[in-house]
Amino acid sequence: MFDTTRWLESPTGARLAFHHVAADGEARAILLVAHGLAEHSRRYRRFAEFMAGRGFHVYAWDHRGHGQTTATDAPLGRFALHHGTQRVLDDVRAMRDMAAASHPELPVLLFGHSMGGLVALNAAIDSPASYDALAVWNSNFNPGPAGRAAQAILLAERALKGSDVPSTLLPKLTFGAWGLSIPGRRTDFDWLSHDRDAVDAYIEDPLCGFDASVSLWLDLFELTFRAPKRLDRLDHAMPIHLVGGAEDPATNGGREILWLSQQLRRRSFPHVTTRIWPATRHETLNDTVRARAMAELAAWGLSVLPGVPAKVE
Repeated sequence: MFDTTRWLESPTGARLAFHHVAADGEARAILLVAHGLAEHSRRYRRFAEFMAGRGFHVYAWDHRGHGQTTATDAPLGRFALHHGTQRVLDDVRAMRDMAAASHPELPVLLFGHSMGGLVALNAAIDSPASYDALAVWNSNFNPGPAGRAAQAILLAERALKGSDVPSTLLPKLTFGAWGLSIPGRRTDFDWLSHDRDAVDAYIEDPLCGFDASVSLWLDLFELTFRAPKRLDRLDHAMPIHLVGGAEDPATNGGREILWLSQQLRRRSFPHVTTRIWPATRHETLNDTVRARAMAELAAWGLSVLPGVPAKVE
């Protein structure tokens, strides 16, 4: 059951909290779910149960510094004191190996939302043979000069006050700015979704919306700039599913998803599917298009994953 928290001791020293839903009926594939910044895996229950109903064994875990996962070097809001990006990627590999060992011979689809998309693409780049398909939703790999300026700000903050404290400026330049960009906003988090209940649930959740540390922000920019330089390390035959929202300020109205799609196509990746959902903000899975978006992902995954058994109606 998804509500039951399970634990995996990662080789990185983290005790990863994860949630699992078994496939309903014949198992057809494994789905690994990497969540976004300042949230946690329990928010993906609806998605997990939907995908389980289509034959996926679903595993969603809390990254370091998030949710119920614990590590001596990763309090809330920090991946690690040192080498945070490598540690979080090693945790992904630990989750993948555990899930694959539990369901041998099933193909693996790695899914990531926002920060989770940064993590997922980098994980697939580092271990291309470990994943059979990749889904990156609502992630920005093209922050441009503004991203470089943000890195400079973070380095200055680190020099002045250390890396294990919340950044003063980055929340204003990201979450704060995105909130202000929504006309007639009801709350500061309306940029997440048109669904009022989803926004209110996020605001009321004590494990959501916290301020990330300087080190975590630096790690995120490392993941952001690292991946586009290494795209050719991916298996060119890997199916890739990209999704954005046309009203998502975090991805420039979905244009950064289109940018990533173009980068992949320029490198001759033949199996890239891209969807920018209209009237959709940052959390596609919690916005008004969620049912259609989930159904499209499930159909795509079952059509492209190798060795998926045909479903008997």
